[in-house]
Amino acid sequence: MTNQKNFLAIDLGATSGRTIVGTFADGKMNMQELTRFENHLIEMGGHVYWDIFALYREVLSVLKLVAQRGIGIESIGIDTWGVDFVCIGDDGAILRNPLAYRDPHTFEAMNDYLENISSREEVYNITGIEFMNFNSLFQLHAMRREGNSALKNAAKILLMPDALAYLLTGEAVCEYTIASTSQLLDPRTKDFSTEMLASVDLTREKFGRMVFSGEKIGTLTDEIQRLTGLGAVPVVAVASHDTASAIAAVPAKNEHFAYLSSGTWSLMGIELKNPAITPRSYDLDFTNEGGIDGSTCFLKNICGMWLYERCRKEWKESGIEGLSHAELLAAAASEAPFRSVVNPDDAVFANPSSMVEAIQDFCRKTNQDIPESTAQICRCIFDSLALRYRQVFAWLKEFSPVPIDTLHIIGGGSQNALLNQMTADACNVTVVAGPQECTALGNVMLQARAAGLVGDVWEMRRCIAETSTMQRFEPQSTVDWQAAFEKFVLISPALPQAFS
Repeated sequence: MTNQKNFLAIDLGATSGRTIVGTFADGKMNMQELTRFENHLIEMGGHVYWDIFALYREVLSVLKLVAQRGIGIESIGIDTWGVDFVCIGDDGAILRNPLAYRDPHTFEAMNDYLENISSREEVYNITGIEFMNFNSLFQLHAMRREGNSALKNAAKILLMPDALAYLLTGEAVCEYTIASTSQLLDPRTKDFSTEMLASVDLTREKFGRMVFSGEKIGTLTDEIQRLTGLGAVPVVAVASHDTASAIAAVPAKNEHFAYLSSGTWSLMGIELKNPAITPRSYDLDFTNEGGIDGSTCFLKNICGMWLYERCRKEWKESGIEGLSHAELLAAAASEAPFRSVVNPDDAVFANPSSMVEAIQDFCRKTNQDIPESTAQICRCIFDSLALRYRQVFAWLKEFSPVPIDTLHIIGGGSQNALLNQMTADACNVTVVAGPQECTALGNVMLQARAAGLVGDVWEMRRCIAETSTMQRFEPQSTVDWQAAFEKFVLISPALPQAFS
């Protein structure tokens, strides 16, 4: 192989993290996982925290491993989940482990902010971000209201990937895609909104300088070099919000596509050059998150495989047999379609004590047949998800400046062939499923682009398409999806109606 280059991706999720070396040679990318570890929450004093020091230790461990194996890396890129942040003191030290978005102090913070500080319309018109109680804006409001000492004494506030980059380089920056999740940023100016910051008594100086994917953040500090055995390796800004990295790696051929990042949560959207902040996007609660090259990830969060995962866990704990993923998909495929459907985004499915009973109760209350067997319940879940995807896909076509002829499904859910085919049928669109590991691919490929090994995003995507295994699903069902969709809308009155 010629011109071989190695890049280290640190990919941290809300439940686990992993590190990957991506080797770029002869226009192809090879991925090798080095480590995988759990990301634990700490409950203490009525609050829930992330263990930033444990994550730092895991990062140090992989850097030592890279040095021990003699893997010459060109750069390091870090991506994480959104919204959470770390407070840094005047002396440059972390003031306290960061609060987690699951902390109960956020439960009523959003309502309190919107009742006493600003209106939903005003906040959305500035930020274009959908309303979730754990957004950084509402976390900061809760901390300020409670007199949080870390916030009171913070010289800098760094979102999670920026905090880890700071620990490695000593440079305090704010990467654009992760900043966009905070609901403090104005996507038109590509920087924090003075008005939003003032609403929680903060100024722009509290945050690091804004950087964009491809920019060098800094190099490993002398201390990190001594602790790990590595040299002055640069840390490069990737799309540090994991969703943005995944979208950057969608193997699309042209701009005529939508994406569905399918996992416990599903994120369905399109890539726009400019934010779409309109009365219609507000009514439908779409979000405008930052993407690479200043683009907008215009998307909607959908409760994805959560219902299925919870039911499967419940059945396993009850000792029910025949629960392999393949067995459940085959059984669901043999069931009659649309016998019963649910709104997967209904609040009753957020965290019920029994997901099976929650699904059955929903069907009972909406005067439908009640699914009893594991196969019937799985069929109900998959039918419902496909119909919800149809609804959101129809809305996306309203906002897209170009026709959409392909839906790319990425993430763990891209391996669900039954749901992929149902989605193609429901949306009447070609579905291309895969790759599964788009976040890490996007992280590594953006580092490769920063190193000059690939050109624009379309060359990145061509490279990923050529080196990834994907499946294609064409619409083929003769089942009446329109009639099923009308039933879905009828039993989901809280959802705005879409027409296709």
